[in-house]
Amino acid sequence: MDLLTSNIKKTYYKYLASAFGSALITSIYEIVDMAMVGQYQGPMGTAALAVVAPIWNIVFSLGLLTGMGGSILFAQAKGHNNEKEKDQSFSLSLFFTTFLALVSWLVIIFFDTQLLLFFGADDGILPLAKLYLKPIKFVLPTFLFAQMIAAFLRNDNSPSLATASVLAGGIFNIFGDYFFVFYLDMGIFGAGLATAIGSAITLALMLSHFFLQKNTLKIKKPNRVLFRIKRITQIGFASFLIDIAMGVLTILFNRQIIKYISSDALAVYGVIINISTIIHCCGYSIGQAGQPLVSTNFARGKMDRVQLTLFYMIITAFIFGLLWTVSIFCFPLVFLNLFMKTTEQIFTIGPTILRTYGLSFLLIPFNVFSTYYFQSIMRPGLSLLIASARGLVISSTLILLLPLLFSPSSLWLAMPLTELIVALFVVFSLKKHRT
Repeated sequence: MDLLTSNIKKTYYKYLASAFGSALITSIYEIVDMAMVGQYQGPMGTAALAVVAPIWNIVFSLGLLTGMGGSILFAQAKGHNNEKEKDQSFSLSLFFTTFLALVSWLVIIFFDTQLLLFFGADDGILPLAKLYLKPIKFVLPTFLFAQMIAAFLRNDNSPSLATASVLAGGIFNIFGDYFFVFYLDMGIFGAGLATAIGSAITLALMLSHFFLQKNTLKIKKPNRVLFRIKRITQIGFASFLIDIAMGVLTILFNRQIIKYISSDALAVYGVIINISTIIHCCGYSIGQAGQPLVSTNFARGKMDRVQLTLFYMIITAFIFGLLWTVSIFCFPLVFLNLFMKTTEQIFTIGPTILRTYGLSFLLIPFNVFSTYYFQSIMRPGLSLLIASARGLVISSTLILLLPLLFSPSSLWLAMPLTELIVALFVVFSLKKHRT
């Protein structure tokens, strides 16, 4: 498919379907695990996976760092018909991912207890969290490589393979969760085992792209290594920051909830993490669908096609945001029952927490995709500013100050206020930097 001449609407929605499928199925690893473990072990199991959640954010964010940074450079080189630069972008991304995967692997293997305690685990939650991680330790690098390779497949005319690969791993995880957790009575360990095997399946299928005739991803001896890694990092850092910030916010929320509220509220927050993960995936999919179109056409100076792609991205973002906001307001008990065996206390506090935090869902897809868009038009600094403001600066400040200055329940307003402030800045930036 020629990204410079094809119908924008058809191409965008084709890529959106593929990107959304990949992003959604990736999130299903966490969602299905949370649902199965919550049903098997109750609120304590849900709370344990809430403590594990930052690890996923770290792992996936590192894959996005190299994948998005390298694939945007790959798409730019493709737009200019620069084969040498294409090969270098892919090769350096692959080697950089390998390094980050090894470092992450060693940290999780040797420092899992310290990490989980820092992420908010207590004496009751820690053993369950460690049991879940036990099988995942064996295949941790596969999660980083799958994220990185998926980004390149979308830019190498194989978005469907990326989706099918993630779908296959996700489907195995769904049925594997039920089989291991309930049928074999393995509990939270079984959920971790299903997730580990599912990730290995996904990566194995993605690697089949390298045996296809249409494959243009080639490994070459890299040159100017430090310069190219710096460029990959600069461009991909905003995508990395979005995910890593979710981990930081989860840690802050976990610690504040235990400090000011209760473990039951932490279990409800575990449900929010999973819903929020899906909604962030909507934003990721919009950004990843538009990125090949925007990057390639921007490189050739076809600004009318860039603006039309942006229009479809904005419309899609607000449709996703509205659907999720209405759903959480109308059916909070459905979400609570899906992710855990609810208690009377959960029924009492859960709906109010979900509805208050759920106000942020309206703007999350819009704010998230904007970072991808600004990366694609080669404004990584602006992309980084948006990602850091919503993911760290504004959000962290509100999480720490609201319960201190007002009531503990004001903690749940931190993210709605953050998303509103950031959305206003994004609108201003889009108007200022019209291509």
